[in-house]
Amino acid sequence: MELHYRQYSEAGPPLLILHGLFGSLGNWGWHSKQLAESFSVYGVDLRNHGDSPHSERLDYQVMAEDVRQLIERLGLDSCSIIGHSMGGKVAMQLALSYPDLLEKLVVVDIAPVAYPEGADNHMNVLAAMDAVRIDDVKSRTEAEVTLKEFIPEEAIRKFILTNLISSGQGLFEWRINKDAIRKNYPALRAAVVSEKSFDKPVLFVKGGASNYIQAEHEEAINALFPNASVKVVLGAGHWLHAEQPQALQKLLMNFLLA
Repeated sequence: MELHYRQYSEAGPPLLILHGLFGSLGNWGWHSKQLAESFSVYGVDLRNHGDSPHSERLDYQVMAEDVRQLIERLGLDSCSIIGHSMGGKVAMQLALSYPDLLEKLVVVDIAPVAYPEGADNHMNVLAAMDAVRIDDVKSRTEAEVTLKEFIPEEAIRKFILTNLISSGQGLFEWRINKDAIRKNYPALRAAVVSEKSFDKPVLFVKGGASNYIQAEHEEAINALFPNASVKVVLGAGHWLHAEQPQALQKLLMNFLLA
């Protein structure tokens, strides 16, 4: 699969940025532009997201293979990767499967573990999107009225609405593959699996108010990534790149330039 990407600069060593579930490369646009002053930054849309193709299959093995093929298509010998949430698990799987392709890895607010069903509100988000009468809606504002019945947090509604795009003649469509996400959601909750470890530098960044990385995950992290460190961004939850961008940016630069 040929993933859609955007190259922000040719300023230095290559750096790929992978978004989370329901996201796209645009969600990391501010960080991409800041990092582009020091790196050749590539923002990537993962399969079934953004402007990348859709597929019925959606698991970490196949998504890691997508990114490997993109790295090959770009002609890169190796690169560093930042991955948030789902994108973090894709990046971890890639590092474990193809360690020679990565120099450094940043995993933002996710651990390489299986998460229990109901640990997040992703199914509620899908229900909210399904509730929007897509053939009748005339604007994002109108769609947000329906989303609000399911999603009280305005920031999350605005984030989800980035997936609602015009299909022409005043009509709208969801650019995200909701059916594939729903069908493959157990695979997206699954742990990252590998018989080998990745010994190069890895930074895990946790949102201080987020439950995605917990003390009980330390054993799994160290087993797969023995050269890992963990930093906490206070005053932020799972969406720390939007909630505390300056603090996260400082951590990213310190780690990637070290």
